[in-house]
Amino acid sequence: MRRLAAKYLYTLTSPEPIVNGFVELDIDGSVIRTGVSEEPSLEEEWYDGALVPGFVNAHCHVELSYLKGMFRKGSGMAGFIDQINALRDTTTRERKIAAIREQMNKMWDAGVSAMADISNCDDSFAIKSGHPIYTRTFLEVFGTEPEDCPAIIADVRALNAKAKSFDLDAAPTPHACYTMSPELLTAASIDGLKSGFLSFHSEESPEEEEMLISGSGPMWENRKAAGMSTPPVTGEISLKYFLGRLLAALETPVDGNVLLVHEVCLNEYGVSIARRILAHPFIAICPRSNMFIHNALPPIGLMRESGIPICVGTDSLSSNDSLDMVSELLCLQENFSDVPLGEMLIWACRNGAEFLDKRTILGSIEPGKRPGIVLIDGLSQDGRLTDASASRRLV
Repeated sequence: MRRLAAKYLYTLTSPEPIVNGFVELDIDGSVIRTGVSEEPSLEEEWYDGALVPGFVNAHCHVELSYLKGMFRKGSGMAGFIDQINALRDTTTRERKIAAIREQMNKMWDAGVSAMADISNCDDSFAIKSGHPIYTRTFLEVFGTEPEDCPAIIADVRALNAKAKSFDLDAAPTPHACYTMSPELLTAASIDGLKSGFLSFHSEESPEEEEMLISGSGPMWENRKAAGMSTPPVTGEISLKYFLGRLLAALETPVDGNVLLVHEVCLNEYGVSIARRILAHPFIAICPRSNMFIHNALPPIGLMRESGIPICVGTDSLSSNDSLDMVSELLCLQENFSDVPLGEMLIWACRNGAEFLDKRTILGSIEPGKRPGIVLIDGLSQDGRLTDASASRRLV
C-alpha cells in the first residue's frame, strides 16, 4: 500500500478539495480510500501542492508533433490552413514517429492518463498500442468534392482496419463543415457513430461562420482560390448545418457521445439545438490553440450555463507551444478568473473520462478506480495556479 498526502486533494467527486487530504493506493494503483491527514506518519508521502487524478486530453493531434515551432501565430483560420497544407509532409516518417513518441511520453510524465486523438494516417498506431496512455483514435476525413465520397470512405475504413490490428479503439470521424462535401459529412458521421463516438471541429472561428452564413470571408476565398467546392450557404450557424447533416440519415436524438471541438462561436441558439438533437453532447475547449490561431477564446460563461459537459484538450503542436494540460487551465484562469480550479479540473479529468466512457476507471479519485495520481505544484497561497505551476505523475 502507498499513501500520498498534500495540502489539497481534489478527488473531483465535487469541485471542492480536501484540505490536507490523503489517498491510499493498492499496489496496482487502485484507490483504496481518501480522507483528511490528521497526523502525518513516516509512511505518508507529503507534497506541497494539489493531488489530482490523471488528466484526459480530450482533443489532440499527436501525429502533428513534428510541426512544433514551425507556424506563425495570429494567421487566422484561412492562414493556418495554408500553413498546414504547406508544411504537413516536410519531414521523414522516422522523424514524425520520433516526435510522436517524445510527446506521448511527455504527456504521460505530466499526468495525462487518456487522450482523444485525431489521426489522418497510421504514424501513431504502433506507439499508442504499447503506451500507458489510453487513446481513442478518431480517423479524420476530408474531401470537398461529392464524387470523391465513396473512395474516401473506403480509404478510412481500410485505415480503421489497420488501427484495429494494433488493438486500438478507433473509428472514422468528420473534420469540419468547410473541408467536406455534404455527402461525406453525413457518411463519415454515420460510420463513426457506429462506434458510439464522434469528434467534430465545430465553430472554431468567425471565418468558418462567414462561409456558411453569407458565403464570404477569408476561408470562402481560400477554398474558391484552391478550386475546391464550398459548403452550401445556409444563412445559419455552422453547428446547425452539421446537425442537419446528421439528421439527413439519423433520428432525433442522435445517439452516441458527440464531442464538439472548439466552439469559439457558440451561441444560445447553438446550445439549444445541440441539446435537442444530440443525446450525449460534449464540448472540448482548446484555449491556447484558439489564442494561437486567431486570438479568441470560447464563451466559457455560456458553456457553463448550458449543462453540456466541458472537456479540455491541447490541440496540436502546429497550433500550440506545448501539449501541457496545466498550461491550458492557467490560460482559462487568466481569462475567466471566476471559474474555480476544482471546476476546471472536473473539465480536464472527469468529463473527459465520461466522454471516453472510462468513468469507472479514470477521471476521479474514488475507491476501486485507477486514475493515476498527479501532483500540481507551484500554487499560490490561496491554491490558484501560477506561472510556476507544473504537473508531474506520481502514480
